[in-house]
Amino acid sequence: MKSDQLFQEMKLLAEKLDITVTEQNFRKTGINIKSGFCKVKGRNYFYIDKDLPVSKKNEILAEFLSGLEYDNIYIIPALRDFLNIYDRR
Repeated sequence: MKSDQLFQEMKLLAEKLDITVTEQNFRKTGINIKSGFCKVKGRNYFYIDKDLPVSKKNEILAEFLSGLEYDNIYIIPALRDFLNIYDRR
């Protein structure tokens, strides 16, 4: 599976888990910011630097998602295999 397809599948999984994945340009802020999860007004967000290469975005998002409970959600086998690489549960 291509990297950009994998990224889109992870974003869909995040949506099913009620998490909005948002890509932002962190360089404009002038503050050293890293990609990650946060809760704003009761809503779940995962912010990721849009200037990162897709392979790095995949790694960051997979590390986060692999720690969540998604066993009862259907995801394509290629994505499940990819997430299992990062699973630390």
